Amino acid sequence: MAITGVAAAGYTAAPLKQTLATNYIDFATAGSSDGWAQQYLPDLMEKEAEVFGNRTISGFLAQVGAEEAMAADQVVWSEQGRLHLSYKAVALTVSTTTGTLTFDAGTTDADGKSVTSTTSAILHGIRPGDMILVSDSDATARGYVTAVAAVDGSTAANSGKVTWERYDGANIATSSLAAGDVSVLVYGSEYAKGVEGRVGANKPSFTSRTNKPIILKDKYEVSGSDASQIGWVEVSGEDGQNGYMWYLKAAGDTKARFADYLEMAMLESVDGPGTTSGGHQGGSITGTEGLFDALETRGNVANTMANMGDYDELIAELDANGAIEENMMFMDRTTSLQLDDILAAQNSYGSGGTSYGVFDNSEDMALNLGFTGFRRGSYDFYKSDFKYLNDASTRGLINATDATNAIRGVLIPAGVSSVYDQNLGRNLKRPFLHVRYRASNLESRKFKSWTTGSVGAVTSDLDAMEMHMLSERCLVTQGANNFVLFKGAA
Repeated sequence: MAITGVAAAGYTAAPLKQTLATNYIDFATAGSSDGWAQQYLPDLMEKEAEVFGNRTISGFLAQVGAEEAMAADQVVWSEQGRLHLSYKAVALTVSTTTGTLTFDAGTTDADGKSVTSTTSAILHGIRPGDMILVSDSDATARGYVTAVAAVDGSTAANSGKVTWERYDGANIATSSLAAGDVSVLVYGSEYAKGVEGRVGANKPSFTSRTNKPIILKDKYEVSGSDASQIGWVEVSGEDGQNGYMWYLKAAGDTKARFADYLEMAMLESVDGPGTTSGGHQGGSITGTEGLFDALETRGNVANTMANMGDYDELIAELDANGAIEENMMFMDRTTSLQLDDILAAQNSYGSGGTSYGVFDNSEDMALNLGFTGFRRGSYDFYKSDFKYLNDASTRGLINATDATNAIRGVLIPAGVSSVYDQNLGRNLKRPFLHVRYRASNLESRKFKSWTTGSVGAVTSDLDAMEMHMLSERCLVTQGANNFVLFKGAA
């Protein structure tokens, strides 16, 4: 019988009791001194080191708002206008004891909104019989409205012109109130006995706003071979995954990153005319109004917060708007430390205005230089770090690159607004800031995920597992006049 030999196996018996490279299976390059080919057993630490801590940035919107379903391509809401009648940049003309107020194209209301229409018809609400305050940089006079010209879009020069006299009978032409742009406030009305009532009526005004959801998608794919292959590194992740299957980590990281994208998109998105004239991917890619875009367009923007005087100016602006008592400030590290320094300087206890407070206020135990909140005037401010603005792999990178336009933080009122829900048919109390996502009885697109392929549950002949994620949502920023965006160089 003939016996045919086979090639030598990849191992060789050692005739002596020695540790040789040929005694071990070589997973690395032959002769390598740092791979599995070396004869000495390494102290293997298979647990993956979490050197960046919690890498996710989501959670900000969950703290300050809510999430609600909607079943439409857009969300529409209305916001109240000002209750009282006040105007800026009104043209004053004086002649002896009477004066005239002309509401031309430069006239705005208290919010800076134009009071003229495209036809030049004047849309102010001042009527005969009103008592008014007229003020410029030098003087303030109390007056009485004697006549208001009829609104006529064809003759803008006289349309809606207001004639008034001073209550003290003084000559307007010789008073310190000079001709030019003035501010006007209606503070009441007065009528003589037995006369007819009001001429004309004012209707309440409101502003209608809208936003539309965008569709966000992501995907992870792993082949069937890799999904069934064990590794020597024990993985871990923010999504709770652990074990020696590397695809668990990759899939978990993809899901965690997509969850961050859901929040980042609601913060950074802008609503525009579209990326191209013909659209993209067969549809219209026009974006949505994110938080930063909303605040820059119709909110308050503070460029520097270097001292308590800057915060006092901020309080004055809050007084001019909703005057909501409790407000939350989410700041980057630089702005947060600046505020700590400002608040520490207000305290006279201890050298340099430092504050002790970690261990029963004992200065021998610990020194606390951080502040989580403060009260100024009638306002409470609560401060928190905004991880998205600090992380070097998110907005922190962009802020470091362009300090002039850096987003330093936001101030969000801790209040709610009463709105009418068309789906429920009744008024609801909602936070000023909330996310709306597409959903119905059949389909919810809040955070949708599904798996396809032949790995695990077989849905196709693809020798891989594909994990898909999708969401359709938008952000509703109501009452942006009560918000503040901190922006600019530190």
